[in-house]
Amino acid sequence: MKKRLLSLLLAGVMALSLTACVGKPGGSTGDGGNKDADKKSGYELALITDVGTIDDKSFNQGSWEGLEKYAKENDIACKYYKPAEKSDEACMTSIDLAVKGGAKVIVTPGYLFEVPVLQAQEKYPDVKFIMIDATPSNGKGKVKINDNVTSIFYAEEQAGYIAGYAAVTEGYTQLGFMGGVAVPAVVRYGYGFIQGADAAAKDLGLAKDAVSVKYTYVGNFDASPENNAKAAAWYNEGTEVIFACGGAVGNSVMKAAETAGKVVIGVDVDQSTESATVITSAMKNLQPSVYNAVKSYYDGTFEGGKSVVLSAAEDGIMLPMETSKFKVFDQAKYDELYNGMKDGSIKVANDTVAADAKEVPTEIVTVESIK
Repeated sequence: MKKRLLSLLLAGVMALSLTACVGKPGGSTGDGGNKDADKKSGYELALITDVGTIDDKSFNQGSWEGLEKYAKENDIACKYYKPAEKSDEACMTSIDLAVKGGAKVIVTPGYLFEVPVLQAQEKYPDVKFIMIDATPSNGKGKVKINDNVTSIFYAEEQAGYIAGYAAVTEGYTQLGFMGGVAVPAVVRYGYGFIQGADAAAKDLGLAKDAVSVKYTYVGNFDASPENNAKAAAWYNEGTEVIFACGGAVGNSVMKAAETAGKVVIGVDVDQSTESATVITSAMKNLQPSVYNAVKSYYDGTFEGGKSVVLSAAEDGIMLPMETSKFKVFDQAKYDELYNGMKDGSIKVANDTVAADAKEVPTEIVTVESIK
């Protein structure tokens, strides 16, 4: 009897261990969807994270939620993979693992996948790749997009514009932009922010130099004591609101804002739940765009071999007005700006307008570019 009981206990422990391994083996992967489907056909849907995680409350999370939503609604097994390091080789290894695990569609958020997907699209012609904010490239500007790859970009400059306009409308005149790394998407957010602040200043009839922007790229996407100290210094010097545009950098800025009694503008997804200091977030509609791209594979409308830019015209960007903490900037003004972008009456320059933030054309706003 004792031997039988011991055998049952051991069997139970083994079953629990197996379940844990399916969930997050080694702490580097996760899954969603139907486990029974996984046993039959593997994880059909996969996402490879870049420098962040799927719970980064930012870029990776928004992309993962779109994929996971489709998977759960359609009873399809899905899984995410996190590369061991920030390198082409590590990203390619994760793609290999995803394909070995049964992936038919792989979502890759971020610029780190340019070179790996250039290789993977040739190596795995039957697998569909959905690239977010990147195209297959040799890293030196030469782009090649095969028919099994679709590349999605966003007009981040438009989201940044509305955020900048709202900040000045709210009465803030000493603004900050703290980007992560100066990749095109981050630059577009920042340049749009400057232009929006300038437009609001003009509409309000403010004098030249009445609004200033401290502007920098910290060189990483991390929550760190250094980034927290930099944000704290800016707030102590008079900066009233910082647009934190660098993934986990935002956590450092929020912490500084909480101490200083100042406010933050979030990025990529609605970050209002991260801190009471977040007054709004400049968003790209990651979840629905990834969801729709995955859906296109299953309904036979997948369009590969090209890049698309989702702007206000396609509802590709937004501010989360329902959770924003505005006192002056309202829905009517938001709709006016958004519709202006849709019909082309409001034009926002992207990252190609200037080589440096201080060179972005403005009439009222002055920009201090900090290296």
